[in-house]
Amino acid sequence: MASRNRVKQYVAESFYHIYNRGVEKRDVFLDDKDYRVFLNLLKRYLDEKPAKDNKGREYEWLHERIELLAFCLMPNHFHLLVYQIDEKSMIRLMRGVCTSYTKYFNEKYERVGPLFQDRYKASLVNRDDYLLHISRYIHRNPKDYEQWDYSSYDYYMGRKHAGWLQNKRITSLFEGKDDYAQFVADYEDYKDSLDEIGSNLANT
Repeated sequence: MASRNRVKQYVAESFYHIYNRGVEKRDVFLDDKDYRVFLNLLKRYLDEKPAKDNKGREYEWLHERIELLAFCLMPNHFHLLVYQIDEKSMIRLMRGVCTSYTKYFNEKYERVGPLFQDRYKASLVNRDDYLLHISRYIHRNPKDYEQWDYSSYDYYMGRKHAGWLQNKRITSLFEGKDDYAQFVADYEDYKDSLDEIGSNLANT
């Protein structure tokens, strides 16, 4: 039976929570460089200006077609929160990033075959309150989330900046970074959202 969280319909002007894990739940990020390569692939497609390969050819540019709102990379899985402007942009982004990263990983670690568990999953987020909880869920994935180097939390706190992360659709709903930090830190409220989101992910 197909997962109920697998994308069945690509909707323009919509929010999606995208996630995937390593095949057989194996780690897909083994060192700092692996995390940075994956993030650089997101940058390749989503930065403010088109990126070029070593022959001067432009990669596909998706900055004006899809917005990355939040992310977190964990050793054996990743989470992305996006707003796709046209219905094909999420397909293009995930195909480009995951294919390129799998090629990099397999060459580096001398392996063959799929790296990720089946196709990525994506849940349509169509409630404002759930949208906020998803952003918090993503940032609270690591236990040491305030020190975790591979999430967008530092960007929300103003400690990092990048043109390929467009988080204003979330941050504009808060009075400032301290307000958002308190929202993420609020364990009781967070626990309720974790139970709901975790239940959904358990069915993938």
